[in-house]
Amino acid sequence: MPVVLQTVGLLIVSNVFMTFAWYAHLKELNHKPWIVAALLSWGVALFEYLFQVPANRIGHTQFSVGQLKILQEVITLSVFVPFSALYLREPVRLDYLWAGLCLCGAVYFVFRAPAPSREVASPPGEARQVAPEHAPPPARGEDVDAFGTD
Repeated sequence: MPVVLQTVGLLIVSNVFMTFAWYAHLKELNHKPWIVAALLSWGVALFEYLFQVPANRIGHTQFSVGQLKILQEVITLSVFVPFSALYLREPVRLDYLWAGLCLCGAVYFVFRAPAPSREVASPPGEARQVAPEHAPPPARGEDVDAFGTD
């Protein structure tokens, strides 16, 4: 399965848990002391992390941290709006559309260039190398080596 599908799928599941952890107590536990809501939310958040950590590890093989963060924000809004409307019975506001459009702009700016290259972890004692799939393409008209001899 492609990295992007694995990452997005895991982040969607993670965000469903996160949204419940952050907001479900407003409906279900509003009559309980806040510490009870906090502890139960923390338990739900564990499941968020069980999906979020692998999503970011898988995604980081292809995306920069900034790209992962913007991807997560888009997914968060995509999960939050239906949750807010269907579960919490809050009205859907036009402001959600404007926020979504701002996120589209963020997606454009963060994804318009390939993720920067980064070093790949190597076993102890071996030299670290840059992953070839993350190496930036040569600049326009640049087909010389680092010393300008080719």
